[in-house]
Amino acid sequence: MLSGFVRSLPLAAFALAAFAAEPKTELLWPDGAPGAVGNEDADRPALTTYLPATLAGTAVVVCPGGGYRHLAMDHEGQQVAQWLNSLGIAAFVLKYRLGDRYRHPAPLQDAQRAIRMVRERAAALGVAPNRIGIMGFSAGGHLASTAATHFDAASRPDFLILGYPVVSFTTQYTHKGSRAALLGDNPDPKLVENLSNENQVTSQTPPTFLFHTNEDKGVPAENSVLFYLALRKAGVPAEIHIYERGNHGVGLAPKDPILSTWPARLADWFRTRGLLPH
Repeated sequence: MLSGFVRSLPLAAFALAAFAAEPKTELLWPDGAPGAVGNEDADRPALTTYLPATLAGTAVVVCPGGGYRHLAMDHEGQQVAQWLNSLGIAAFVLKYRLGDRYRHPAPLQDAQRAIRMVRERAAALGVAPNRIGIMGFSAGGHLASTAATHFDAASRPDFLILGYPVVSFTTQYTHKGSRAALLGDNPDPKLVENLSNENQVTSQTPPTFLFHTNEDKGVPAENSVLFYLALRKAGVPAEIHIYERGNHGVGLAPKDPILSTWPARLADWFRTRGLLPH
């Protein structure tokens, strides 16, 4: 059975076991992204599809981190997609627009477009239209949490996964570099508040899984804690794991025997939520 195999599959084996076909990359906006300032690669957000050999009916849009200035497409993109594929989950790695070339709302437009595209194609992909989530790391976690708190009916993710996310823009725990890249050096205070996502959680925010490390000096764990507490207050199902040790930006943490257990906790959460078979 696939789930039993996955539980014991080494992280290094994902690249060999995961794919049903070669990943396919396509532009999010074939006729040009809204507000595009040029036609270079940086102006053309894209989505790369990774499909597993056996589908479980669930899909995840993956947002790599990088401070809204670059994208960690390998360890927070491709490697994560391969791991999701090993569970039978379809994965879609998002290349979104970045500062200083682009400011808000460009990255959010890209994330919302990605969710809509996956949902529109759900039947053809073998995915349930109500089992489409978004996952983000670091600044990609800010983007994912923004998509989960600022949405319309077509772009609302059904679940949310945050790895050491940037969340707060208004507290002492703010990652100032991400805020500046997304909003500029002197943003409107109302916009800053609106994108401090722990303050935007409602009962309509989707169920959420969070993981962080206590040692994270780049993005303090309070970002995850604040979001988790807001979820609890709003009555949204949530699960949080804060590991004692581990630096920022670890991805799947394949070289750390303790921290590398976080994906297994996420797989358990998928099963708890009915997103994977038990």
